[in-house]
Formats: sequence, structure tokens, C-alpha cells
Amino acid sequence: MSAFSAIGEEREIDQDEYTPGIEPQPTWCPGCGDFGVLKALKGALPEAGRTPDETLTVTGIGCSGKLNSYFNSYGFHTIHGRALPVARAAKLANPGLEVIAAGGDGDGYGIGGNHFMHTARENHDFTYIVFNNEIFGLTKGQTSPTSPKGHKSKTQPHGSAKEPVRPLSLSLTSGASFVARTAAVNPNQAKELIKEAIEHDGFAHIDFLTQCPTWNKDAKQYVPYIDVNENDDYEFDPTNRDEAASMMREAEEALYEGEVLTGKFYVDDSRPSYQQEKQQIGEMPEEPLAERYFDDDYDWERSADMFIDDHK
Repeated sequence: MSAFSAIGEEREIDQDEYTPGIEPQPTWCPGCGDFGVLKALKGALPEAGRTPDETLTVTGIGCSGKLNSYFNSYGFHTIHGRALPVARAAKLANPGLEVIAAGGDGDGYGIGGNHFMHTARENHDFTYIVFNNEIFGLTKGQTSPTSPKGHKSKTQPHGSAKEPVRPLSLSLTSGASFVARTAAVNPNQAKELIKEAIEHDGFAHIDFLTQCPTWNKDAKQYVPYIDVNENDDYEFDPTNRDEAASMMREAEEALYEGEVLTGKFYVDDSRPSYQQEKQQIGEMPEEPLAERYFDDDYDWERSADMFIDDHK
């Protein structure tokens, strides 16, 4: 049991506990795929044995940033592209907390792309859900990093001249130890993948296809979808990095041709998390830093104290 009395408590959990007592009126458009993320997350956390008091959701800016408003847990609404460094700090300070970071494709793969790459490289132990609708939605329909080449928008009226970011391949190359893709139109798969990501020890990245019926009508509903883990036409080993990379490339190319391939693409359960590696080399204490706030006898020190003597 942690000094945070809610962490480690074993009891039955109802997903309705994740709905705020006074539920705010959603500002997502009717038919928005973001509702699918919210529903899947509410279903996954109780099955993973996590209560609202054990959970922190960290969001960026954009339509996805409203997740905190409709989800009953601890929450931190960051600035654009900065959800991941806040999530990393929270998890390192209090490893018993279940941290869920969320952001849009513009937020995560564009403005926060550097944080995405290095969080995956360091294998921080939390789940990152990217609401990928291939558009900047909240700012009214500009081209995003995942918009297909030729896509016309307010910022690219003659069509985008750039190839889109390939988020699955980028995640694997950067070092994520769990990589998956699902879609809002596949709620059962989405719930199961989020549950697996939560239970995974290391950085778990889910590229969540969320249709935007208002600003990105080209992407439609991301249907029909195919589960690559269940379909006999797609045989690969998600624990084999080379096979996973090949399957990811196929899925990313197929998406822009109208074929939606979803599922768990890669998982490495053997790799230690960032926190574990830091503890192994003696650069991080075994005792969670957050516990010190509850220790009246703890003698606080400042990091600056380690350098003061060298500069006298």
C-alpha cells in the first residue's frame, strides 16, 4: 500500500466511476471519433484493476485535450505538444500512479514530435493514446502531420505536397516497446488494446484512428477495418521486430488506399523501463519521490546543493 491511500486498494470497480458526477456537456461534434476513445478508456481501466484515484490523465491541446473534462480521474491539461514530459515526470515521481497521456496527431506527431521520439527511446512506463484524425480539428481543419499527400485544406488549398508521418513505424524506430493501432469504430478491440497497453511495463503507444466528420470528410469512418491479429491473411509475430516493422509499413500504406488495418503490431516485454534502468545504475531511489511528501522526518535537499561547493 502506498502512502497515497487509494493506490493499491483492491476492490470491484465500475466504469461509471470514471464519469464525472456533474457530467459536462461535450463540445465534440456529433459523430466525432473522440467519443470512442473515451468509451474504450472507461471500459479498459476497470478491467485492468485501476480506480479513478489511481489514475492520472495528461492531455495536450486540441479536441483530444477535452478528454480530462469528461473523464473522472486526476488530470493535467498541458500546453500544445507537451503532454509527454508532464506524464513522464508524474510517473517517475509516483510510479504507483497509472498515467495515461493523450493528444491529437498534430499535438503528438507534429508540435510534440520531439517528445514522442525521446519518450519512446527511453521507454517510460505509461500509455500514450494519439487521437489520429489526419487533421487539425480544433483550429478548424488545417493539414496535420498525418494528412495524406494531396489533401486539400485551409493551409494547403492546392493539396499537401508532403508525404504523411508514419506513426507506427516512427514509434517502433524510436524505441517504443508496445505499438498498436485501433479505431473508434472498433470499440471492443480498442478497449482490449488499451487494457493491454496499461498492463504493459514500458512505453505503450496506441495510434487511435478517430474520424472527424466536420473537418476531414476524406477520412470518412475508417471502415471497413481488419484486425491483423485475427485475420488469417496477415501472419506475423508481433514480438519479432523485423516482422512487426514490415506489417506496420503495410498498414500505413494501406490506410491511404482505403484499407484500415488495426491491431497489436509490436510488443517487447523483456526491455526494462526508464525508471528501472535509472534505479539499476543508482541514479534514482527505490523509494518513490512522491512518498517523501508524507515523511515528516525526511531531510529535504536541493539539487543545487550538490554543486555549490564546486563553485565556492
